Formats: sequence, structure tokens, C-alpha cells
Amino acid sequence: MNLIQALFLGLVQALTEYLPVSSSAHVRIFGDLILGHDPGAAFTAIIQIGTELAVLVYFRRDIWNILSNWCRCLAGKSGKDWRHRMGADNRDALLGWYIIIATIPILIAGLCFQDAIESTLRNLWVTVTMLLVFGVILWVVDDRARQVKSIDDLTVKDSILFGIGQMLALIPGVSRSGGTITFGRAMGYTREAAVRCAFLMAIPAVFGAGILEAVKAVKDMDDPAVAAAFPGWGVTIAATVLAFIVGYIVIIGFLKFVSTYSYRAFAIYRIALAVIVAILLLCGVLQPYEGMPMNATA
Repeated sequence: MNLIQALFLGLVQALTEYLPVSSSAHVRIFGDLILGHDPGAAFTAIIQIGTELAVLVYFRRDIWNILSNWCRCLAGKSGKDWRHRMGADNRDALLGWYIIIATIPILIAGLCFQDAIESTLRNLWVTVTMLLVFGVILWVVDDRARQVKSIDDLTVKDSILFGIGQMLALIPGVSRSGGTITFGRAMGYTREAAVRCAFLMAIPAVFGAGILEAVKAVKDMDDPAVAAAFPGWGVTIAATVLAFIVGYIVIIGFLKFVSTYSYRAFAIYRIALAVIVAILLLCGVLQPYEGMPMNATA
């Protein structure tokens, strides 16, 4: 992977990370088209740090309020009893706990199914299926669901369900924001509230994945196969920086978009992309797995 290719994939990551269209699927597909192989889970996870840094900057005031109130309550500043330490009557502190709860499902699934996530599930036929299925689900749910809940209506139960939606994003093609937003809309959250929940709940999970992959990449560099697959820190960092800059702009635009329009356009795009990728797979332009010979079948 050269610098131009890495920057292009960083741009793809930034343009698709926050939209319910699956950034990992796009990086996987475009990586295969321009490189001839999967860019790899490590590169994908690390450039996601750039887009999550954009979330940190954009939501810095919300994040500061959540962290400061959560720490204050836990330290007993609002009351020494268990109820107040857990953030009773403090919405920001409670939101901190809800984010932690929503992170648990993807953390457990990521640890338990890491091998499958980095190998079997990166089959492009899996990606096509998830793009199509969740595109239809998003369309139907967003069209029929009520818009009655705000982020202040979060509960433990809703946080768990949001977490399950985020957990499904470990399967390429589902989309982290898409899974979280779909579950949120199904529970009656407004489009903007579902997006804000998706952004805030992604911070621990995506940052954790990126950091773990970065550490793993460093440790595994002694392995010739791993060293050959990783594009190098220079181009990876450049792609991450670009993902941060463009990602920040996309956040602003996406929040304005969902305050006015539905998710139908994104659902249609997912379905159309699934059809196109399926055709490319059937024609042999793309291969289900990296390294599969051109005449192999899925």
C-alpha cells in the first residue's frame, strides 16, 4: 500500500464511519479493488481512531460533562449512599453508566470471536448479505418507528439493546452506526437522538479496538507474514489524520441531515452497493477472501 492508496482508504473510512452504510465494508471492498487484497483488520481498526478522535473533538463538552459528573458521583460528592454514587438524579453520570453498559456486548463478542472476525467474517459474501439485510431492516424500521424518545430517556434496558446493535457491527457490512441507529429507531428514539447515542457509545469500543490492534501490530512485526501485510506506520498515520479531518466535517453534515430527512437514502444505497458487490464477486472482479485465485468460487 502506497501513500495515495492509504489516503484514499482513510477518506473512504471518514466518509462512511458515521453513516449507516458500514465503513469496514467499504474499506474492505475498496481495499480489494485498489490493492488486490484486504487492507487487513489492523489497518482498518487503526484508521478508525482518526474518526473517533473527530467524535471526541466534536462532542468534547458532552464528554467532559459525562466524565466529570460520573467521577464526582462515584467519589461520593453528590451523596455517600450507593444510589447517589451510581448517579441517581444526575443524567450525565447516568449516561456514563449507560455508555459502559452498551460497550459490554461488543467487548465480550470481540474477545470471544476475534479469530472469526479477522478471518471467516471478512468473506465478502457475508458483507454483501449484511449490507442487503440491514439495509432493508433500516428502511422498514425508520419508516415505521415513532420518534418519541430523546437521549434523556435512556434506561439500562435500552442501553443493553443499543449495545447489541453495536455488537452486530463486528460483522462487516452491518455498520456500527447502522446497527446502533436501527436498534435506537426501533425503540422509538428520534433520528438525532439515535445518532448521538451511536456516536457516544462507539467511543470506548472503537478506541479500544484501535489501540489493541496497534499494540498487536507492533508485537507481531517480528512475524514476516504480519510485517508484509501491514502497510507501515507512516502511511497508516497519514490515513488516520485524513480520516480525522474529513470525519469531523462529516459529523456536522450528518447531524444536520438526520434532523430533517429520513434514513431511506442510506438504506437504498446499502441495497444498491450489495447488488453491485455481488455482481463483481460473480464476475470474478472481487474475491470473497484475500488471496483466493481468480477462478475460485465462493
